Amino acid sequence: MPFWRLFYHLVWGTKNREPLIDEGIEKRLFPYLVDRANKLDCRVLAINGSNDHVHMVIAIPPKYAVAEIVKRLKGASSHDFDGLGWQRGYGALSVGERQCQIAIGYVKNQKEHHTQQTMIAPLERMDDDEVGVEGRAIHEAAGEYIAGEDLPF
Repeated sequence: MPFWRLFYHLVWGTKNREPLIDEGIEKRLFPYLVDRANKLDCRVLAINGSNDHVHMVIAIPPKYAVAEIVKRLKGASSHDFDGLGWQRGYGALSVGERQCQIAIGYVKNQKEHHTQQTMIAPLERMDDDEVGVEGRAIHEAAGEYIAGEDLPF
């Protein structure tokens, strides 16, 4: 088995950003997603969210593409939770091993961030509109995420 340390901060939203994740759903959904991830040999380090989206810090083995894990987690949960649907896009940011605790802290404090409006915009992105008209990826300006500015890790 290969040695690996691949960590990601994932975020995805409910269909049309509807407030579908109430306290009752959340109490069942988050353990469900952790269990599904475990069955895929992934390890969830933190999970939290708001009534319209989920954040997760997860270690994903190299045998899987990040897109495959997100697809499986979103697909299974929308199938097994009546009335729960997800929007098409998602956000995925790689996290270095030394920055994991910062990412975990951000995810664990999601409700406070949203209540106090202290979210970090790039960590909340989950849209799929970054492909240009010609199908070329649109990249943000170099240097936009300098340590200590927009991203905490």
